[in-house]
Amino acid sequence: MSLLTIHPESGTSAPEIIREGDAIAARLAEIGVLFERWQAGRAFEPDAEQQTILAAYADSVERLKAKYGFESADVISVGPDHPQKDELRARFLREHIHSDFEVRFFVEGRGLFYLHPGDRVYAILCERGDLLSVPSNTRHWFDMGAEPCLKCIRLFTTAEGWVADFTGSDIGDRFPRLEDYLKHYA
Repeated sequence: MSLLTIHPESGTSAPEIIREGDAIAARLAEIGVLFERWQAGRAFEPDAEQQTILAAYADSVERLKAKYGFESADVISVGPDHPQKDELRARFLREHIHSDFEVRFFVEGRGLFYLHPGDRVYAILCERGDLLSVPSNTRHWFDMGAEPCLKCIRLFTTAEGWVADFTGSDIGDRFPRLEDYLKHYA
């Protein structure tokens, strides 16, 4: 189940908790973030190739490409046996921004996006079927967990794909990692 918690920047007081999909979408829209629930109607083998996954969602991907001018799409697939899972997790956990907006559709698995606009931190637990679009220059970080299991379609308006500008902030250290978040809120 998707979940949104809204925390003060300090992370010291109890967050507002939102569990209903339409209410999550409405609250995120207030900060310019698109959240949609799509039908993730196909299961994939653990070693499914990128083209197989993109072909299964071709109509939805093409609709978004046409609407927002995306030039490219790819699939990030990270499982518990991925040889670079620790390095990837460490990189994504550092607060960063992108000059492009960041769009992710969760084909399988889950992950925890933290958005940091202004003096609040929005934690969005995204799961299979969730589409999240984070506006450009929005400070954020992502936790795929210590034992990740996710497949996400990523869409980009540039050919370079995922390019991060790290802020140098340690704010992510003050908020729970995916495993602790699930224990406290899910």
